[in-house]
Amino acid sequence: MSEKPEILYACEPDLEAVEFGRVLRESGLGAIRPIDDEARLRRMIAGAGLIVTARRNVEGRPLVGVARSVTDFSWCAYLSDLAVSSKAQGLGIGQGLIDETRRQLGPDVGLMLASVPEAVGFYERIGMGRIDDAFWFRRER
Repeated sequence: MSEKPEILYACEPDLEAVEFGRVLRESGLGAIRPIDDEARLRRMIAGAGLIVTARRNVEGRPLVGVARSVTDFSWCAYLSDLAVSSKAQGLGIGQGLIDETRRQLGPDVGLMLASVPEAVGFYERIGMGRIDDAFWFRRER
């Protein structure tokens, strides 16, 4: 029986775009994120109000997960990216990233997200409620 590795959660507003892109790629979100556009990844990081990371507590502290949110820290937050490297999935890191995001936001801030179809069951299992009356304009590129 193998032991679960210790995961360190932290706020990293200056996360490197290359690391962010790698985790997006490894998580499977690379198919729907601009992982080959480093300048755009840097803008995504710079424009986020909160970036929570998950790193393995081993030499080099490799990044295995990211939760990137846009927020006013007062009323609302949009969790725009929740990515966990495929090598680290099943270790509770997604839940840990959301828990740390909510802790950083505090109890006065609502947290919402748009899920990829494959992840709907995960969000239901952790107790997130569905929003029936949500709308958006899709990106053109």
